[in-house]
Amino acid sequence: MKSCPYCYQLVEDNWSYCHHCNKPLLVNIDDNVNSQIYDNEMVNDNRNIIRDDSIEERIEEINEILDGPQILGKTTGKLLLEKANLFHKKRELSTSLKYLEMALKHFKEDNDSLNLAITHNEIGLINEENGFYDNAIYHFQQSIEGLQKINDFSKLILIYNNLANVYYLLKDLEHSYECYNKALTLAEQENLITEEIKTSSNFVDILFQLKNYDKIERILNRNLDYFKQIGDTYGVIITTIKIGKLNYYLGSDNYVYSHQKLIEALELINREEIQDKLIPHNKAKLEWECSLYLGKLNLLWNNDKVAEDYLLRSLNSIRTVELEESLNEAKVLKNLAKLYEKMEDNQRAIDYYIIASEVYYKFGDDIKVAFLKNKIARVYMDKIKKQSEAIKNYEEALEIFEDQHYLKESADILHKLGDIYLNKGIIELALSDWTKAKNYYQEILDDDNLYLITEKIKTLDNSNQIN
Repeated sequence: MKSCPYCYQLVEDNWSYCHHCNKPLLVNIDDNVNSQIYDNEMVNDNRNIIRDDSIEERIEEINEILDGPQILGKTTGKLLLEKANLFHKKRELSTSLKYLEMALKHFKEDNDSLNLAITHNEIGLINEENGFYDNAIYHFQQSIEGLQKINDFSKLILIYNNLANVYYLLKDLEHSYECYNKALTLAEQENLITEEIKTSSNFVDILFQLKNYDKIERILNRNLDYFKQIGDTYGVIITTIKIGKLNYYLGSDNYVYSHQKLIEALELINREEIQDKLIPHNKAKLEWECSLYLGKLNLLWNNDKVAEDYLLRSLNSIRTVELEESLNEAKVLKNLAKLYEKMEDNQRAIDYYIIASEVYYKFGDDIKVAFLKNKIARVYMDKIKKQSEAIKNYEEALEIFEDQHYLKESADILHKLGDIYLNKGIIELALSDWTKAKNYYQEILDDDNLYLITEKIKTLDNSNQIN
């Protein structure tokens, strides 16, 4: 414990501002390494609990020190790093990055391995947030190399988590799995229980992709007990959300329990004593997925207005969290489109499908673009009755599916296009598309559709011969 230099009350070593008089405190930059698994911690996260006026005051103090004749026991690099973190809190990422690069230069000159690693990590996090994943990977790897040299295992585990998360965002599950395993192995070897638990919580996201639901359930139940035991409210909230998400994927028998856990998580987030410790950015990070799955559940239960409310809340939360479009935003947009299609608000459904597909295109997820174009085509064809728009979107989806060797999807679209051209009286195109579809069905051994389309081709051939 130490005393606040302003009000002389006792303060905790990890406080970045005095909880008695709200004045800023000098924090230990050496402990300011950040991680995706810690960046929402409500008490120990220096990055998120400083008030706006305190941030400005501290920036002015740092500027005075840097411009003065002495550094008052702190190196220039450490002050620049602290200044960068303050701008990060203000969400001025480009300014934060500028000061991080300046700090990096000083730490290299000072041969300060620890703060070099910390700064590389901070630069990696900003690049990740801006969508520059290759740059993020480079800086996380530089951070890991530095921490390995000084055997700082606790921070090393955090950076492995950050690197794993970037690979996860890139859908490189193999490398993400590998990084999480390294973090878990290191945590077990060094008996770092908290790091092990929080790494396993992140690891669950990979297991969701692999549909390893039994292992997810074991991890989440253990984690929930641990977080309750140590009084980690954030850990309880995020684990409760993941339990709700798990039970959604376990199917209809678990939907009620899924709903119960997601509502429980929302109630925790909105408790007055919790909200006092959460800035809007962090509250939104907790709410978006919770609201998404509550929306999906109510959509399944035909509670359309309730579903719409949750999905719009999820979208608003995502846009609070993400500075630019993100894949998470696309997930919500896609579900809103599905809802509006169900509600027969067809033009709005198309609008949301288009926006979602543009986000997926931006992030290079061509297959999701193709599936959404297929949905857009279906709405144009079946609901709005605009054949020309339907054909355009079917053909754009087909081009992607064929390029990616999605033969079933390619065959189904060709089958539909053949039907459309037949109804338009364009027999040659109908036969051409059906013949290609037949070859694809034959290749993937889809006997039912192969029989159906073969009969269609025979009927059309016989009709042509008669005519």
